[in-house]
Amino acid sequence: MEKGESKEKRRLNVEIREMDIDDLAPVFHLGERLFTSEKVPTLYRTWDENEVTGIFQEDPEFCLVAEVDDQTVGFALGTTITKTRSAWKYGHLIWLGVKPEYQRLGVATRLFKQIRDKMEESGVRILLVDTEADNDGALQFFRVMGFRNPEDHLYLSLNLDQHMAIQRSKGNRPRRANSNRKRHA
Repeated sequence: MEKGESKEKRRLNVEIREMDIDDLAPVFHLGERLFTSEKVPTLYRTWDENEVTGIFQEDPEFCLVAEVDDQTVGFALGTTITKTRSAWKYGHLIWLGVKPEYQRLGVATRLFKQIRDKMEESGVRILLVDTEADNDGALQFFRVMGFRNPEDHLYLSLNLDQHMAIQRSKGNRPRRANSNRKRHA
């Protein structure tokens, strides 16, 4: 037990259950807090209300919440993928998040194990996750959960706000796209 950690937190009574419609807002707002552009710039690109509701509508059995005293403290959102001409069914754990004050207390492990079990029961043969290459905490967590063989994938990004500011500072006028404007010769 770390210095200052209460005994109550050490013996959490965490309930893991399938999400229901009333969980959409708490899960979305927790994700907004966890997946900011400063912390995870490439993951931030897809965290929005449509992402959460879309996954929930498509695969509700793979959407889980963790609660302590009726308060949402974590979630896991996943889906399955089947490909034509393949006997294999894939699982994808898309989002896993836990409130910072409940991290390192076993909540993520319980969420992961329950979603893994549900995927196994549905016939999934390979479970996939992805995270930022420098997210050491997530990488360590997934290694402990048994993931191996990381594959490199590179995302490139261009911050257009910064690009336009640089252009303005050089005295160049940034062009604005206008697909309705007619060009005259």
